[in-house]
Amino acid sequence: MAGGNSNYWEDLRKQARQLENELDLKLVSFSKLCTSYSSSRDGRRGDSSDTTPLLSNSTQDRMFETMSVEIEQLLAKLTGVNDKMAEYTSTPGVTSLNAALMHTLQRHRDILQDYTHEFHKTKSNFMAIREREDLLGSVRKDIDGSGVNNRRTELFLKEHEHLRNIAMATKENMTSQRGLLKSIQSRVNTLANRFPAINNLIQRINLRKRRDSLILGGVIGICTILLLLYAFH
Repeated sequence: MAGGNSNYWEDLRKQARQLENELDLKLVSFSKLCTSYSSSRDGRRGDSSDTTPLLSNSTQDRMFETMSVEIEQLLAKLTGVNDKMAEYTSTPGVTSLNAALMHTLQRHRDILQDYTHEFHKTKSNFMAIREREDLLGSVRKDIDGSGVNNRRTELFLKEHEHLRNIAMATKENMTSQRGLLKSIQSRVNTLANRFPAINNLIQRINLRKRRDSLILGGVIGICTILLLLYAFH
């Protein structure tokens, strides 16, 4: 019976790892779609036919909706696997291994939480870019149609372009580093299983990291609001 329970647990872990790998790939593609959407808008603003984007924005919008549904389905499946793992840890007969199982379960829950957070953040960024590009496109049309060279409006547009480029470069850098950090965290978690003191230290580091993420998100939100207030003042 113990062997059967062990096989069931390993099957759940395999399912979780497979879903995590699929989500990782999907989220990378989702992030690239967000970046390419903005780039294609830049191409459309040029008059040269050489800058024509490979994918139209309507096509990218459909891809966005499709990928959003696929990622949400994978997140739901991974949540279900985590729930089954939680049920298993409370099954009679596995209490002697409960500490190790709970640590493994918590690690998978943390990964699910990170992927969920990243998905919603990327989705919000995509929608913000789409709304901003629509607004900028409308402003440019008004300028071109009226023939008015409004210096303040031009400076506003240039400032937004500069900030967007910085944000996109930062996001790509963070995406490339996430794979490395994930590998390092996996090794550290292995050590934490053997040394409880290290595990406590890791938990404190994770709490601090989440706190710093909240602070950074708040600062970015405030800066965005201030820019919008300045633009429409």
